[in-house]
Amino acid sequence: MNIATELPQELEACHAIIRDRLTRLAQQDETIEALRKQIEQLEAEQEKLRKLAAHLANGHRSERHIPANPDQRWLPFDSAAEFHEARAEAEAEAEAIVQKYEVTRTIQPKKKRDESFPSHLKRIEQIENGDEAQQVCPTHGSRRLLGYDVTETLVWKPAQLHVLVTKYAKYVCEGQPACGVTSPERPTTLVEGGRYDTSIAATVIDAKWHLHMPIYRQQDIFAGSGWVPSRSTLNNLVLRVAFVVAEFMQYMKARVQNDICIGLDDTSCRMLLPRDEVIAVAGDLKNQRLAEKVAEAKAKKEQSLIAKMWAYQGLSDAPYNIFDFRVSRHRDGPEEFLKNSRGVVMADCYSGNTSVVLRSDERLKFAACWAHARRKVKEATTYTKERDTLLDMINALYDVETRAASMSSDERLALRARESKIILRAMGNWLDTAPIVQVLPKSDFADALRYICNHWEALNVYVTEGRLPIDNNAVERLMKQVAMGRKAWLFVSSVESGEQSAMLMSLVSSAKRHDLDVWTYVKDVLDQLLAGSTHYESLLPDVWKRSHPEAVREYRVEERQMKAQRKQLNTAQRRLAHKAARDKR
Repeated sequence: MNIATELPQELEACHAIIRDRLTRLAQQDETIEALRKQIEQLEAEQEKLRKLAAHLANGHRSERHIPANPDQRWLPFDSAAEFHEARAEAEAEAEAIVQKYEVTRTIQPKKKRDESFPSHLKRIEQIENGDEAQQVCPTHGSRRLLGYDVTETLVWKPAQLHVLVTKYAKYVCEGQPACGVTSPERPTTLVEGGRYDTSIAATVIDAKWHLHMPIYRQQDIFAGSGWVPSRSTLNNLVLRVAFVVAEFMQYMKARVQNDICIGLDDTSCRMLLPRDEVIAVAGDLKNQRLAEKVAEAKAKKEQSLIAKMWAYQGLSDAPYNIFDFRVSRHRDGPEEFLKNSRGVVMADCYSGNTSVVLRSDERLKFAACWAHARRKVKEATTYTKERDTLLDMINALYDVETRAASMSSDERLALRARESKIILRAMGNWLDTAPIVQVLPKSDFADALRYICNHWEALNVYVTEGRLPIDNNAVERLMKQVAMGRKAWLFVSSVESGEQSAMLMSLVSSAKRHDLDVWTYVKDVLDQLLAGSTHYESLLPDVWKRSHPEAVREYRVEERQMKAQRKQLNTAQRRLAHKAARDKR
């Protein structure tokens, strides 16, 4: 077919054909671009599903990485001598740790487990003499009592309540009404009239924020002891405790705010929408955030909103945990908490956290968390050889921290200067090498590399101060306390309720951090505050612990010590195994 003969001869008709073809081409380009974007989106979703499938197939795995190469050739040290010197020191220390463990195990063999019950428990004797058939022999008559076989059976009874009746004497002068009536002074009590002892309030606080038992379940516990309180009664006790400890908790909070290093993290919790309309007030950021979140929730026709529980932890001089309830993840929360702080802030590299430091006029310095960096590398599924090399280097940094765990801050700083700084310098050189630059930018390993490179300066902050940790894991673990509570009490009813919950959670969590019997600690704090004590220093968990050794959960202390020792031993054995493999060649 001759196409030329079919083309119109008129110019206008030719222009019409051209315009039609151009329109079709533009539509095809738009279709192609839309399909390209759809393919990219599907590929991204496919990658996410593949990672999820791999995660579910492998189950939970530690983020720690065991290097397979005994020589650890990945470390591009400036000189071989520098490498051998650092390795020799670490191996000598590993030999000392293993030898100490072996000697200790030889000198102190494993003790036989004591199955007896504590001697301070009340004993109620019950004698079983048997019937006449055991006591009288048909042939020889009455049998002589030889003795008793003794068994001990542990018995549980629900907590026993009792009512303390206090009678206050009243005195008058006979025939002298002007003198009035005298009577002993009444102590300040938690509830007007002294109706409930601090032991009841401490039980409620311990149950809800330590054992994560909501109020309605506590009714069942008390009912088992013969008293069925209303939920409003228990909630009122909580309100009274919050009122009594408020100033003391402000003191503890200020101590954390003035620490040299503060770790922070956040997690979500659900808050019911307020019944009354929330009107934004100029200058009140909390109110403005609440109004924004309520408007968003109502637009979605939801009955609640996702709020945030922030956690701040003193990582050096103030070993306390402070929770702060906010209706959003906006930087208002940490910005207000840290407005008078000076020092280092350790957190993940979420923009809200870093922006708080940037806006602080150099009052604050940001330290990035190596655990977050390691997690991103560990989860990468591409460039596995390079990924394992980088994990080896990060693992070496953590090995140094394991050895430094029992050291003083000055000794830890010196060890980091000798080894960690060298490893970090080697890692920086490795990140600048050509193979790393050539990693495909859309791969997950490239994302991990960008994270490390973008926050390299912040990741190096911890080696400048021996009191700083390498990561923010201690603060991240606090999020489990919120999650456990969230699973139990599901939501908070209002902003005031969230703030109250955060305050009492801070009190309980700080006590747990020091392995204290939470109930004993909370009761004594309430007793002293109600008695008029303003010596808040003595009520801080670490200070109170020294004067109340009987309230320390020693088994928790031993568990922590054993875990640290096992960690050190495993690191030492792994290092010596690499040395042995290298010596065989």
